Amino acid sequence: CRSVSQVPVAEGKSVQQTVELLARRLEALGADKQGTFGVDCETYHTAATLGTQGQTGKLMYVMHNSEYPLSCFALFENGPCLVADANFDTLMVKLKGFFQNAKANKIESRGTRYQYCDFLVKLGTVTMGPSARGISVEVEYCPCVIANDCWNLLMEFMQSFMGSHTPGIPSVFGSKHDSTYGPGDTMVQYMELFNKIRKQQQVPVAGIR
Repeated sequence: CRSVSQVPVAEGKSVQQTVELLARRLEALGADKQGTFGVDCETYHTAATLGTQGQTGKLMYVMHNSEYPLSCFALFENGPCLVADANFDTLMVKLKGFFQNAKANKIESRGTRYQYCDFLVKLGTVTMGPSARGISVEVEYCPCVIANDCWNLLMEFMQSFMGSHTPGIPSVFGSKHDSTYGPGDTMVQYMELFNKIRKQQQVPVAGIR
């Protein structure tokens, strides 16, 4: 089970300095670096000729996660999450008459993975183009796949290095109840995080807003 959340930039610090501060806290706990990670998200919208007159097209987000190198994820806001193989990107090129890529709106998070006992932590810098826009923190409790069984343990661990910025229970947990948590649930959390950061920066989606 995983929690994906945003940490605000510390007062008087830059994004990178805040990431380094969180990394030092993790290392002080005894966490070890375990390589790097990356999650990216491209926004597509239905072609103008297909949309109902007077209504905006529906947005679709095509995402990748280095933890799942052979998979591609396609998500709609408040909708399903499709898990496909990497060839889905090629399909989207062929569907350009139906879905248009808002290229200027690509957003990604990249950073370092840390292992601490049964927890995996990923500290990421969220960027759009050349600019750092925010900080993402993904925390996974590896032995458990039932979301509601491990939230209290996840929260207690996050408090140890995130303090007052420890997030509340993710909305995706509420819909899972006692069912198994899967990779798509993580991508939904990243989609929500990226959209939140976009809105904070007031960056419009090309051709939509």
